[in-house]
Amino acid sequence: MGWKNLLFYVVVLLIFGTGIYVLLQFGSHLQAGASASQKRVESPSSITFPSYPPQSAASSSVLGKVLHENLRHPLSILLLQVIVIILTTRVIGTLFLKMKQPAVMGEMVAGILLGPSFIGLLFPEVQAFLFPVASMDALRLLSQIGVILFMFVVGMELDVQHIHQKAHAAVLVSHASIIVPFFLGTAFSLLIYRSLAPAHISFSAFALFMGISMSITAFPVLARIIEERGLSKSYLGSIAIACAAVDDVTAWCLLAVVVAIAQAHGLSGATLTVILTLLFIGLMLFLFRPQAGRIFGKEVENETQSKGLMAGVLTFAFAAALFTEVIGIHALFGAFLAGVILPAHARLSVFLRERLETFSSVFLLPLFFAFTGLRTQIGLLDDWQSWCVCAGVVAVAIGGKFGGSTLAARWTGMSWHDALSIGALMNTRGLMELIALNIGYDLGILSPHIFAMMVLMALTTTFMAGPLLWLFELWKRREALVTPETGIAA
Repeated sequence: MGWKNLLFYVVVLLIFGTGIYVLLQFGSHLQAGASASQKRVESPSSITFPSYPPQSAASSSVLGKVLHENLRHPLSILLLQVIVIILTTRVIGTLFLKMKQPAVMGEMVAGILLGPSFIGLLFPEVQAFLFPVASMDALRLLSQIGVILFMFVVGMELDVQHIHQKAHAAVLVSHASIIVPFFLGTAFSLLIYRSLAPAHISFSAFALFMGISMSITAFPVLARIIEERGLSKSYLGSIAIACAAVDDVTAWCLLAVVVAIAQAHGLSGATLTVILTLLFIGLMLFLFRPQAGRIFGKEVENETQSKGLMAGVLTFAFAAALFTEVIGIHALFGAFLAGVILPAHARLSVFLRERLETFSSVFLLPLFFAFTGLRTQIGLLDDWQSWCVCAGVVAVAIGGKFGGSTLAARWTGMSWHDALSIGALMNTRGLMELIALNIGYDLGILSPHIFAMMVLMALTTTFMAGPLLWLFELWKRREALVTPETGIAA
């Protein structure tokens, strides 16, 4: 049976291959006739006789030119960038996991290493080849899609019922962790506005954005740290998750207002944007949320229904993102709120996370980290004054967020160990801070100098969380050994 198939295969190739050759030869005569008729029409002066280089040299030259042109095609450049970014972020993210740090920290660092602060400094030709200026728009738009999907998943994972159960402590701690750094960031703006703010930005827009940037907590990073340390079911973990969730919602609502004020032309424009934002939130919570439970709360029985559900969910998320982008805040707010109002069914959450979270976190979010790193120019901090200002930014961020959260948690009756642990967790900024900073950079509120300082602040505060938690846990264990009869600190 095998020999018969082979014989049939060879015969088919010979017959139809010969037929194709005969057709091509016949067609070449048609081409020659057409060329002769065209030559009779042309004037003799228009006929040129090109000179050709030797065949071997011409072939190699043409081949190299074709390959080079194909490599510099926008799609080729984008594919090359994706390959380099994913490999780099995965390698460095794995290294950070071995250092007992969240993988997202390594991915953030990888983005900076790919930018002008490292590759661009040591190998400028390599960076110019990998990330030409003309390719940045495509990379930026692709990374924005990743962040939109990420914010949708963050909103979907927000447990409103959990917040309600821990509302007393969560609201007090989270709002204290917002208002204190907001005040300090606004006050710090008085010192740096003239030297670091862009010329066309008003003090109000700059100061408000600095304040809200100091107030953000990285809810996903905090949740990952708590899960990795086995604190998800503990009182400390539950309170921290609730505080971060309330902080997230409040801070992003405030950021939406700040963006509306900064983007609007005059008070009337800002008022209109704020009104439209409040109207959108009201419609989403009171009109679309009950309908979302009815539409998206159905059980998925087969592959066709799963595809239909995925198409409906993505259309809803992107429509909400489009609306908030159009009214003048940012697409991320719409995607986040779309995730919040989805029904909190365990099967639906698992279904969406399996299809969205993995793809966005492994493929699209590293593009965002790389794009942020390409914007971060640490080399701009080239004198001691700049580094002193950068240290001041980090100190204000830590003092406001860590200090405000710790004191508020202590006021609610927590022990110093738990209060300090809450402060360390709330002090993490991570990816959420980078998203906010990129919004400010896109709007022209942040200059390249202050943008680089704020990125370093986000990295520092996120890196601190793990070591501080380890120290506070060690302190708690030692005091428990001193007072074994009670098991609590004296």
